[in-house]
Amino acid sequence: MPSDPTARRPLKSRKTAWAGALSLRLLRWKFTPNAVSVLSVVFAAAGAACLYAAPREACTGCQAFWWLMAILGIQLRLLCNLMDGLLAVEGGLKSAVGDLYNEVPDRLADTLLLVAAGYGAAHWHPWAADAGWAAAAGALSTAYARALGASLTGKQDFRGPFAKQHRMAILTFACIAGAVEYAVNRSGHLMPWVLALVAAGSVATAARRLLTTASILRSRIP
Repeated sequence: MPSDPTARRPLKSRKTAWAGALSLRLLRWKFTPNAVSVLSVVFAAAGAACLYAAPREACTGCQAFWWLMAILGIQLRLLCNLMDGLLAVEGGLKSAVGDLYNEVPDRLADTLLLVAAGYGAAHWHPWAADAGWAAAAGALSTAYARALGASLTGKQDFRGPFAKQHRMAILTFACIAGAVEYAVNRSGHLMPWVLALVAAGSVATAARRLLTTASILRSRIP
């Protein structure tokens, strides 16, 4: 979690009663923010395995099960991203290396999920693997643009249109649509295009953040 509380991603869920109750439970169980950040990668890896497995299932029910488990992995990853910040700031458990644990696991989680989705969808379209890598590279570019902007201006820019929460929402939708698509016509054509959209949208998001940074820097010159 960023050492500066003002550098946090704005999330309405942070102030909900259930989030506060869960963070208190984690505090009682002696979880640390850094441990929760690492756990997010574990959930992302589990979700990634399901994203890879789902398109290869011939059984409609089995495939639906793997899509559901992929969604669960994605959402648990996001839940960890919420909880590590609550434990660090509201729970008073910030550490000297918290910024590292806040950033590195997120980048790993994004890459695992998007690349695995691409290799899974390659069962239907070989180019989907490239789309998965492109989406992962795009996700990294948005994080780089945000971090660079913060280092130059002191302000974190979490705007989309394809910020982390947006990418994961679209991937979740693709899992639901994938289950429906296979049940209806025994195909899997949607996921590669979703990944291509994430790749393009992430590049647009990175460009938007860099342009904002450039605008702020220019405004500081007399």
